[in-house]
Amino acid sequence: MRDNSAKTPIWKAIADTLRSDLAEGRYTSGDKLPTEAALAERFGVNRHTVRHGISALVGEGLIRTRRGAGAFVAATPTDYPIGRRVRFHENLIAAGRRPEKRVLDVEERAATESEARALHIASGDPVCAYHGLSLADGQPIAVFESLFPLAYLPDIRTALGKISSVTEALRAVGVSDYTRASTRLTAVRATATQALHLQLAEGDPLLRSSGVNVDETGQPVEYGRTWFAGDRVTLTLEA
Repeated sequence: MRDNSAKTPIWKAIADTLRSDLAEGRYTSGDKLPTEAALAERFGVNRHTVRHGISALVGEGLIRTRRGAGAFVAATPTDYPIGRRVRFHENLIAAGRRPEKRVLDVEERAATESEARALHIASGDPVCAYHGLSLADGQPIAVFESLFPLAYLPDIRTALGKISSVTEALRAVGVSDYTRASTRLTAVRATATQALHLQLAEGDPLLRSSGVNVDETGQPVEYGRTWFAGDRVTLTLEA
C-alpha cells in the first residue's frame, strides 16, 4: 500500500502558494485577497480548507481579516540589497520600512577555526560576539550574529553596550567606513531558538547570509551571519 502520511496537507499547500504570491509581489500591502469562494474554485477545494490556509498566514502576520470585509495583505517581503555597502537601517528606510534592532546578547569568546579564518586571526583568539534581532515595521525579519576581532578592536564590546548600530559602534572605535569583501548565501531550516525569535515554526525555511566586512586598509573588522525569514525578505545582490 502507498504511504500517504508524508503528503503535504491541502490547507498547508494553499498557504504556501499564497505566501509565494506575496513574495513575488502579486499582492502588496493593503490589497484584498480574492474571496474564499474564488480561492476555493482556484484550488479545487471547499471553503473550510481555504479558511484553514488563510488562518495560517494570519498567524504569521502576513494576512489580516476583517469580519464581513475579507482578508487583506498585512505585510509584503522587504527588499534587502546586498552589495559592497550593506547597512541595515539604510536598507530598510530605502524600502519604506521602519528599522529596529533588539540586542539579545554581547559576549566575549574564543573564535572557532572558520571564524578565525574569516577574520584573519588565529583559532582561539578572542572575539566579541554580538547577537541580535532585526525587525521591519515591528515584524521580526532576521536574527544575526556579528563577530569582531578584539585584538584589532579592543573597545568594540564597550561601544556595542551603548550603541545597537554596528556602523555607529565601529565608528566609535575608529573605523570610519567599511565595505563588504565577501557574501555567501545558504538555504537552511530554522532551529527552535531561531523560530522562537522570528515567530516561525521550527524547521521553516531561512536564508543565511555570511559575510566579511573590511576597513579601508582591507583589515577584516566584522564577520557576520544573518538568518533571514525566507518569506519576509527579498535579498537582492548588487554589483
